Amino acid sequence: MPDPRPGAPSPTAAPPAPRPEAAQPASPNPAPLPGPRTADVAGPGPEPDACALPGPRTEAKPRPDDAALPGPRADAGPPGSGADAESGPGPDAAQPRPDARPEADAEARPGADARSGAAARYGPHPARRDRHRHRLVKVVVLCAATAAGGMLVLRGNEALAGLVSPASPDTGPLAGAAAAHENPDPGRVLQIVAHPDDDLYFMNPDLRYSITAGHPVTSVYLTSGEADGINAGAAKTASTAPDKPAYAEARQNGIRAAYAKMATGDRRSAWKRTVIPTDGGGRAELDVLVARPEVNLVWLQMREAGNVYADRPDSLHGLWDGRVERLESVLASGTPVRQPYTYTREQVVRTLLGVLERYRPTTVRLQDPTPGRHADTRRYTDHQDHMYGARFAQAALAAYAKEVKDRPHFAVQNYLGYLNGSLPSSLDPVEAGEKLDILDTYAWLDRSDHCGSEAGCGDLKVADHPAGNNWTRSINYARGTSTSWLTSDRDHGLWAFKVLDGQVAVWHRAGLIGAWSGPRLLPGTGMDPGISTATLADGRIAAFGTRTAFGARPADYTREVVMAVQRAPGSEEFGPWESLGTPETADEEWTSDISAPAVSVDGAGQPAVYVRDGAHTLRGRVRAADGGWGPWLRLGGDGLTGNPVTAVDGAGRRVVLAGTARTVVGWAQPRPGAPLGPVTATGLPDTALPLTAQGGPTGVRLWFRKPGSGNVRTALATAGGGLRVSGLTDLGGLSGFGAVTASGHLLAGRAAGGQLGSEVGPGRPWERSPLMFVGSPSSTTTGRNMVSLAVVGLDARLYVTSSQDAPDAYLAPWQPVGPRNTGP
Repeated sequence: MPDPRPGAPSPTAAPPAPRPEAAQPASPNPAPLPGPRTADVAGPGPEPDACALPGPRTEAKPRPDDAALPGPRADAGPPGSGADAESGPGPDAAQPRPDARPEADAEARPGADARSGAAARYGPHPARRDRHRHRLVKVVVLCAATAAGGMLVLRGNEALAGLVSPASPDTGPLAGAAAAHENPDPGRVLQIVAHPDDDLYFMNPDLRYSITAGHPVTSVYLTSGEADGINAGAAKTASTAPDKPAYAEARQNGIRAAYAKMATGDRRSAWKRTVIPTDGGGRAELDVLVARPEVNLVWLQMREAGNVYADRPDSLHGLWDGRVERLESVLASGTPVRQPYTYTREQVVRTLLGVLERYRPTTVRLQDPTPGRHADTRRYTDHQDHMYGARFAQAALAAYAKEVKDRPHFAVQNYLGYLNGSLPSSLDPVEAGEKLDILDTYAWLDRSDHCGSEAGCGDLKVADHPAGNNWTRSINYARGTSTSWLTSDRDHGLWAFKVLDGQVAVWHRAGLIGAWSGPRLLPGTGMDPGISTATLADGRIAAFGTRTAFGARPADYTREVVMAVQRAPGSEEFGPWESLGTPETADEEWTSDISAPAVSVDGAGQPAVYVRDGAHTLRGRVRAADGGWGPWLRLGGDGLTGNPVTAVDGAGRRVVLAGTARTVVGWAQPRPGAPLGPVTATGLPDTALPLTAQGGPTGVRLWFRKPGSGNVRTALATAGGGLRVSGLTDLGGLSGFGAVTASGHLLAGRAAGGQLGSEVGPGRPWERSPLMFVGSPSSTTTGRNMVSLAVVGLDARLYVTSSQDAPDAYLAPWQPVGPRNTGP
């Protein structure tokens, strides 16, 4: 959805056309592979080589070389050849303020990042000096804009004042940064899901974005999804004979059609179907899209549970728990795999390890291994195959990180499943329509024999309701939504913390003009995606996250909150991870379903950490003056979803906020050092997940998305005299979904299309970058009214940019930090 505010740029491309009627055939001609959105580049400029500034080139990214595609290993031979290959077939009356941010926000925003306090120490430059500097560097900014290659559009005719200052973070040495005009690594995506269609329902539109952008994408399906074997809607179920191999084949055909349509525009685009051996001793089907050979499907074809939550020992659940020693295969009727096989628990892990080694992904997408239970029935909130399939994938990733050394770093993204249906919609109508269109293709709505298979060309069970339980209206990340993973220190250095290879990776820039270093992996494995940071009273940075441990027995699976603290302010060294435990008593109780930790340090210097527990209430621990942590407190709340957020207001009072399916609730300290007050209704309408909180002089500003729109909204929470929330304002944006990061005058978040959208001042138009990224962006204020913004790309590489914290500022070209991600 375009920005509705006056002065916003018109869309650079026409919005997608309405979904065609089900009977309308897909275009037989493959769609061209789009490159960066050249229409997003603001105006003509010199050729990129005219300005030797670091940053991606302006020309479209080339498609990866076939020889470099992460397909079958060289020793396995090309698909279909060799000895191992077999041939075969609320108060929505919020008033928009298009001309400016809320008045309360205007007071809170300048230098409002409570973590650095930089703006409190440095006021704005005198206007006369600014104007002089602006005139001096117009040419420099023009070159910078051109070299950015569309990564972020630089608008206006004013320059970034910091460019002429020796204190600017963008003019100092950038050791480890990319050379000028280096093409960014496109990154390689591997998805592991339990059933055919899980990727379409729960990982789209991320999946479509990745394919459209030209990233190599491989999807791995653990089970055949054979269910009861009846490929028919409700009206014909009784009259249709069950045939599990045929139904599995029909679902495969539907997936191939859906991927072909996403990749080429033609659902009939041809696939090469072959057999590859697995490291678990079985065989898998490998499908390669002929027109786009970087798009692969891997079918392991194990038996599915056949029920969402009922006890079925012959399943991934039973295999994980040790109730069955082996799980057999259910081969699709048209698969080139001819020999049935069985897998032990360890063989499933080794099979997935082999797939990871074959494709060497930089981004791995998984389902949620800890989805929780419904409070009333205690049944799983997600399919048991989703949950235990994700746990097998977790175990394989841990083995891959430990055993395979000649590999690139990888980041992990987890996705919510069935729970999406009970949450506010996160996609705007256009994106939801595009997602539904792909499900329509999978469901074979038109019944046209486009695949030539007797089993059918899609999943007719889904044809009755292709949207599922409102699943096509949403996408939500189960982990990795924190926006505080980038922070600054009192020397104006920058620190970034993200999980790579199951360990916390740290990048550091010393001071305002120091060189970047990293990524350096902190000792300690099993870290889950999503790190939050806080600066302690003595200036040391503390990193918080959750850690998963498997244990010797299935019941030993645990997830706990952990923290690591700098040895000294500014030190590159961090102490060991300290366990803060978990409010859960056992995995069986709530499936270890705790949220990522939210952390803040109040005006008394007292740190506190908060999580949503499996019962959907708020729990918290507070550190005492002697350094010890108190017990997990029960803080109330009912039906909490996602991750809580916390920040501190100008008086040093802590505010905690959490979403439900219908509203937002909160807690506030009456004074620094005091316990939180009672849970309080905010009166806010329903919000799409997740929330972001930002402390400032006048209160704690909350950022979130409008359901069914993706527009960014904000409101101000104040703690004086009890928690109150006011000033709900719609700020527009570029639609999209996910967390919004805010620092100073900067707002940024994922835009429709999957790229980063940003706004660098009230009333300024939102800009779009073609940079694709994992998880959430993060920002912080540093130095002389500077704002820095960072993401981790699909290549698992850190990218940073910065801007003066001023209404007429610019975002500098993105800088990739460190070498290309080819190995640890």
